Amino acid sequence: MFDIGYFGRGLTGLVAAAIELYFWVVCARAVVSWLSPDPRNPIVQFLSGVTDPVLDRLRSVLPRFLWSTGLDFTPLVLLLLLRVVLLGLRSVRFG
Repeated sequence: MFDIGYFGRGLTGLVAAAIELYFWVVCARAVVSWLSPDPRNPIVQFLSGVTDPVLDRLRSVLPRFLWSTGLDFTPLVLLLLLRVVLLGLRSVRFG
């Protein structure tokens, strides 16, 4: 017999783990951006390729002063949004 509770908890756990992993990828991207690494480095290319689409979309929605002052606050905003989503996801209860 199919139990929606086990399935739901497993699915939310999997999604939460993916969001948690992405959280740490964004953290790594922010730290790497402070170091001015070689843009041809495969790790830098991976981090940029995974995070730039989301950060660019967020930059188009956020007020311009949050990223046009020389300090880019969009990774911080993204990290906060990911934490809010994780809190909401972990509060979901299944039967």
